[in-house]
Amino acid sequence: MLNASIETGKTLKKPISKAHIRTEIEQQMADYVERGGAVSAIERGISGRDGAVGPLKPDNTNFQQPKVSRTYVPEVVAAIDARRNKKAEPPKTARRRPYKKITYDDFGEAVRWEWVEE
Repeated sequence: MLNASIETGKTLKKPISKAHIRTEIEQQMADYVERGGAVSAIERGISGRDGAVGPLKPDNTNFQQPKVSRTYVPEVVAAIDARRNKKAEPPKTARRRPYKKITYDDFGEAVRWEWVEE
């Protein structure tokens, strides 16, 4: 694949580096300032929120509702436990495949292989 691109004269695109992105951003800021733009410095720790005293609070009221007590349903729990504890039965139509069994003579040497079905 690489040789094909060399033969046809095509070059591979290099990934953009962080240094290239940094110089590009600095150039854009310099162009903005040259056109009359101004960049103001903000002190560290100042927030863009009005009245930012603490952490953000959710606007959604679902987080501010009191907890509701749960209803215990023993029949449902018993049914779930029964399904969980039930052991899987082996399939009834399972057949064992024939396999090779070696036959030895009286001296422990292999004589032949036999196919056995059990």
